[in-house]
Amino acid sequence: MFDVFPSVQGVQLANFHFGEISPHGRGRIVLRLLRPISRRNLVFILCCWIAFLNGLIPEARAAESVRPNILWISSEDHGPHMGCYGDTFATTPNVDRLAARAMIYTHAWSCAPVCAPARTTIISGMYASSTGAEHMRSMAPFPAGKKMFPQYLREAGYYCSNNAKEDYNLVQPGRVWDDSSRKAHWRNRKPGQPFFAVFNSEKSHESKLRVRPHRQIHDPAKVRVPVYHPDTPEVRQDWAQYYDIVTEADADAGERLKELDEAGLTEDTIVFYWADHGSGMPRSKRSPYNSGLQVPLVVYIPDKFKDLRPPEYKPGGKSDRLVSFVDFAPTVLSLAGIQPPDWTQGHAFLGKFQEAPQPVVHGFRGRMDERYDLVRSVTDGRYVYIRNYMPHKIYGQHIDYMFQTPTTRVWKQLHDQGKLTPAQDIFWNTKAPEELFDLQSDPDEVNNLADSPAHQQIKTRLRKAQQDLARKIRDVGFLPEGELFSRANGDSPYDMGHNDSQYPFERVFEAAELGSMLEAGAVPALKRRFKDNDSAVRYWAALGMLTRGENGVRTAHEELAAALKDSSPYVRIAAAEALGRNGSDADLKQALDVLVELRPIAKNGVFVSMAVLNALDALGDKAAPVARAIQAMSAQGKVPDVRYTPYVPRLLEDLQARFRSQERQ
Repeated sequence: MFDVFPSVQGVQLANFHFGEISPHGRGRIVLRLLRPISRRNLVFILCCWIAFLNGLIPEARAAESVRPNILWISSEDHGPHMGCYGDTFATTPNVDRLAARAMIYTHAWSCAPVCAPARTTIISGMYASSTGAEHMRSMAPFPAGKKMFPQYLREAGYYCSNNAKEDYNLVQPGRVWDDSSRKAHWRNRKPGQPFFAVFNSEKSHESKLRVRPHRQIHDPAKVRVPVYHPDTPEVRQDWAQYYDIVTEADADAGERLKELDEAGLTEDTIVFYWADHGSGMPRSKRSPYNSGLQVPLVVYIPDKFKDLRPPEYKPGGKSDRLVSFVDFAPTVLSLAGIQPPDWTQGHAFLGKFQEAPQPVVHGFRGRMDERYDLVRSVTDGRYVYIRNYMPHKIYGQHIDYMFQTPTTRVWKQLHDQGKLTPAQDIFWNTKAPEELFDLQSDPDEVNNLADSPAHQQIKTRLRKAQQDLARKIRDVGFLPEGELFSRANGDSPYDMGHNDSQYPFERVFEAAELGSMLEAGAVPALKRRFKDNDSAVRYWAALGMLTRGENGVRTAHEELAAALKDSSPYVRIAAAEALGRNGSDADLKQALDVLVELRPIAKNGVFVSMAVLNALDALGDKAAPVARAIQAMSAQGKVPDVRYTPYVPRLLEDLQARFRSQERQ
């Protein structure tokens, strides 16, 4: 409250009381006359007040037009298995009711098929593959001079709360949230303050689908089993339980929507419902297929803010626009009336600064917990293109956490017994360099069309889109993980990646393409790259021979043998794995000597140690001569962040268990 006392000819005429004018234009203006006045004086006073109020009201009107509340309701590990997406087996009444008055996106991708890099992409507005944050549970410095998007909202006056998951792979550049905790809530803001609030449900997380005992709601006999999974009681139980926990996540969403409605804020608030990646079932989570990347995305924009809607918005409608997590940051800023910074890598699809639809969206896979990989994917909504840069690795690498799911264990057991169909067996074999799937005729993505003559034009178009993005963002995922930090020398991997003297991207990327595409004509060019002065180029030359198996070792034996003494430990490890797996007994001995020398985490660091243990695991029984050295290896050592702590112990446990099994035999 404040008082204003204008006067006419020095005589006090009125006392004006103003209530709080909120960002939504609420408040009151009270004029109280202290004594009777003439008609002439009244006209004069009113003219004065019209001029006075013209200075106040526009500010309130401007605040009203640009400050919607924004509520995010997120959940974990589930795809669009919801009634509003046409899944009649699902039980999701709360999100279905929201969708009936909102709009759903039929082609929303999470960018990463696992939580940490997916959420890192959201909070930064940049692909985690450009910031050095693509690896599951890693940690890298944030790019210099940039911010996480809630920081821009807070600067604009928003109250930003997060309840409660962060799981970012990037160091936060200052205070990001007003409150990020299990007590965080939009109710804790100042009166009238607009809010951006996030509530995350953990009810549908992968860990919950394997909890036993479990009270069954959905009938396992009626579940649809994808063609890539074996149809067994264990698999049906897991899929049915998955639907049960999605229902629980839906109930959490209902509670958040009820809170909003009871506070009378529904028509003042833009609501998003989304999940952080595909289902927690194996070959969805961690796999950059549509099954691992497609998520539900439901957006409600009240009539009050219809000017922020996209042209296709219709209550209860659908949008076929391609969107992904890298678009979320610029979209929320756009909804708040904030121009997204030009360094963001996504495109606003709502709000004042919305951009034209994009022809494709992108996905990626890096290290998954203790296992290394490098995959990039892209879709135009119908076709999914997969680029496997490490085709010598199998899809179903032994990731400890994934193997805790009953489906994974029975699936692997049936593979070992030779009891799977060809479509089911794909997961346990090495990869093709390129894959192409038609979601219209093959929604389970098992029929690879990469070699189909009728689909070459489509493959070429999507391959170019994938390569163009890698160049545009200067994808740093083509470096060994340890070099993200050693090259940056204290700076962020993003900033290092944009410095050609530190990261000669084109040379490295060209070597990765040559090494992984497995074309026979590329071998002479790869052999020359063993002498390049950049270690990452030499690394891809060695990997290129490793992926080619016996032919690669035979053709480049001299270069691989010399690479065992390379200055880079990652080049030495790649060469040792190639020679150990596909060379002579003498080659194997030399390779094992190199790997044993590099293995100690205390001496060489967590990244070298992880690379060594993965290589020894790939050698299988051939690693038996160094079993004693592995049994004696310490799992403890200094790590750059606690997020890296579990990986060496898990790898050691797998290797030591294998050696103990061999001894018993």
